[in-house]
Amino acid sequence: MPAAGVPSLSGRLIASYVLDWFIIIALIGIGAGLWNVSPNRRPFTLTDPSISFPHVEHEKVTTATLFVVTVIAPLILTFLAIIILPPTHSPAYNARTSKSLTWRRKIWELHTAWLSLCLSFALSFFFTQAMKNLFGKPRPDLLSRCNPDWENQADHALGGYPQVLNGFYLVSATICRETDQSKLDDGFSSFPSGHATYSWAGMLYLTLFFAGKFGVTFPYSSRASSNSASPSGPNLRNGGASQQTTTTPSDTTQTGGGSSKPAAPPLYLLLPLFIPLCVAVYITSTRFSDFRHHPFDIIFGSLMGTAFSFLAYRLYHQPIRRGGGGSWGPRSSRRAFGFGSVAERKRDDDVDDHRKGDVELGNLSTERQNGYGNMPGVATVPADAR
Repeated sequence: MPAAGVPSLSGRLIASYVLDWFIIIALIGIGAGLWNVSPNRRPFTLTDPSISFPHVEHEKVTTATLFVVTVIAPLILTFLAIIILPPTHSPAYNARTSKSLTWRRKIWELHTAWLSLCLSFALSFFFTQAMKNLFGKPRPDLLSRCNPDWENQADHALGGYPQVLNGFYLVSATICRETDQSKLDDGFSSFPSGHATYSWAGMLYLTLFFAGKFGVTFPYSSRASSNSASPSGPNLRNGGASQQTTTTPSDTTQTGGGSSKPAAPPLYLLLPLFIPLCVAVYITSTRFSDFRHHPFDIIFGSLMGTAFSFLAYRLYHQPIRRGGGGSWGPRSSRRAFGFGSVAERKRDDDVDDHRKGDVELGNLSTERQNGYGNMPGVATVPADAR
């Protein structure tokens, strides 16, 4: 039996999330298929210094290590954080919440955390593999892999100006004498950097998750509370007479006799946020020092991974800026597959909230109205100030 006030999920609603997982698995499967497809081999010149670097046999970060660090580790860390720590706070959660409801909230948080993390990886994997095959850009160590037939450049020429510049031919990959085709194919997979994309997709997601879980955000104050807390002194518009201002409990949070206004979080909470970013920076840097990618490949891959991690996180989690970061609640059962206009979905959500009263393993109605949940030490924004 479901806990009091917490309805069981309908089959239609469950099916909609099963479809989400199916799409993620399909993206990963297509990406794996593209992994085994030979990429386009862009013509090159044997006099190009940017592809003349030596081939490093032993990479600092192998593909297997990359997968463990950027996928397996975040899955384990999010699991431990959700199981060990209390559920991310919301208006419906407090110390008197039943164990059954608490664990249902934990399970829901774990589901949305893994769903969004896997979505970030799936999008990164699919688009990275597709773009590598489409562009076929030579790596910085291509000539070392290629072992070109230097004496017969003209037989493989596709263009160039040998009449003007002696020996300047634009040649095809047929000039390569390397017999290991997988090694040669990998030499034409420079853009974008997969290591950069995956590291930022996984590590930045982990940073966002911890920021939401620990309530680490820039101090935020509503307009009403910032006006009442103005340090500028008397109101000069009234001839220097100070105006009496009123504050409500929702404008401030009391901190044991200290300042009741928003304040910066403790610096030690930044540690779990910065460590994943440092890991991403290190992994990205090795692609340059190992002569695997050109600078633009690394920058573009990092930006792509960053975009996918933000997209995946925000689809299933509330904004961090105002002290939120908790999971969004389940979809409306009547609109589980998203059909209909925005106004229709909003109306159905309101009807479901009125009937259920307490969804999302907490109070979804309140969280939908606020757009975020309360976090310890963070002021709640009153409705008239939003």
